[in-house]
Amino acid sequence: MGIVVNIVMEPKDKESMLDSGYWLKRFAIYKPLEVHIFCDEHNSIAQAIVKFNCDWNGFMNATEFEKSFETEHRGKKDWNAQRRHPGSKIYGWCARADDNDTEGPVGEYLRKEGKLKTISDLVKEENQNKNTIVTNLASKIDLTNENLNELEYKFNEKNLSLSRMLEEKDRLHYAFVEETRKMQRHSRENIRRILEEQENLSHELETKKRKIDIWSKELNKREALTERERQKLDEDRRKNEQRNNSLQLASIEQKKADENVLRLVEEQKREKEEALKKILKLKEELDAKQKLEMEIADLKGKLQVMKHLGDADDAAVKKKMEEMNDELKDKLEDLGDLEDLNTTLITKERQSNDELQEARKELIQGFQDLLGARTNIGIKRMGEIDVKSFQNACKQKYSPDEAEVQAMTQCSSWQEHLKNPNWHPFKIINVGETIQEIIIEEDEKVKELKEKGDEIYSAVITALKELNEYNPSGRYVISELWNFKEGRKATLKEAIAYAVSNITKLKRKRT
Repeated sequence: MGIVVNIVMEPKDKESMLDSGYWLKRFAIYKPLEVHIFCDEHNSIAQAIVKFNCDWNGFMNATEFEKSFETEHRGKKDWNAQRRHPGSKIYGWCARADDNDTEGPVGEYLRKEGKLKTISDLVKEENQNKNTIVTNLASKIDLTNENLNELEYKFNEKNLSLSRMLEEKDRLHYAFVEETRKMQRHSRENIRRILEEQENLSHELETKKRKIDIWSKELNKREALTERERQKLDEDRRKNEQRNNSLQLASIEQKKADENVLRLVEEQKREKEEALKKILKLKEELDAKQKLEMEIADLKGKLQVMKHLGDADDAAVKKKMEEMNDELKDKLEDLGDLEDLNTTLITKERQSNDELQEARKELIQGFQDLLGARTNIGIKRMGEIDVKSFQNACKQKYSPDEAEVQAMTQCSSWQEHLKNPNWHPFKIINVGETIQEIIIEEDEKVKELKEKGDEIYSAVITALKELNEYNPSGRYVISELWNFKEGRKATLKEAIAYAVSNITKLKRKRT
């Protein structure tokens, strides 16, 4: 503690001199804790006790406090020498044993609140505090190391479990792909077997029907010589008619069953293809989600470890924790932003796609006369068979007049086949990581097309692929903007630019 004496108070400054805040501010450089002022009501001179920290730093501040007065010759020795005529200046020093024994309010306060300590006592107390702190810190470090080792073990265990789970997922995916291929192979074999059985049954029915017809003709040619023979003949005819009717009904039912089986087979095939696409799509989304969850889990694990390291009051560890917290928040915010952006983009994509489709329809309808088939950009009827291939083939077999009729007839017949939704000679195959749709070469109509020549086969298959791509549900011919120069679907930008160019040329010709 420090002692300040000879505080002379003028009437105008008395209030501020008695305020401890004034002295705290005045001696702020020495970091005092509090100031207690002692003043007699009948005396204009006050005294004060300046209290410092009880540790080594407080002792050093008190020493500097005392030296500041001694350098100005206002220390304890100076006060004792000039006590009778001190003047108006204040004097100050550090409280010692003799001050503790003095009479008056200052001595009473020192005896009540103060505690005499030597420098060796301060050093000893400081060492004890340091030893206590070091012991506590060592205990905390040991506990933190134990927690860290436990967290590291759990992290390694979870990481190993995650690796095993990923390996199991890959194994299941490989097994799923193999099982899918096996199911597709069995499905094709079953379809082939069913078709063969149906063909054999149909052949047997036709054979039996022919035999019954021959038998019926033979019975009609016979002449009954006796009544019994005529009755027997009538009975045979009746049985024959019943048998014939039964066979006809069986043939009709067999035909219906064949159609139903084919339709069910095609529906099953389409459903399997759609399910396979959905499963592959879900797999991609699941892989992306698992990857993101793994990154977040890894980051959270590291952050948990860094939190336990933070008990050691290490500034570098705290800074690393803050950086990892910020990184985790950024990742979560980025994930939310990406999900919102993905939803917005999907909605905008649908709106834009609808607007583009409407624009294409309006452009096709409005520029039928301007954009012809002989221009670079024009209107192509997707799914319409090129009759020239039939004309070229028929010219080699028929006279010119008959060739034209045959070409139109055959072309119209195959155009009707294309409209039939039950005829879908396509199959799905896996090429690497992509799925492709190819023609089933074993299809009966496809075989029939090949027999008619490569030119007709190419024309009909091209129209079939166009319908399958541009109008698979309706299976009717639609108009489409087409870039005849590059053999592809024209963009709106190309069509509009070409139309504007033609309109400009027409205006120039008129002027």
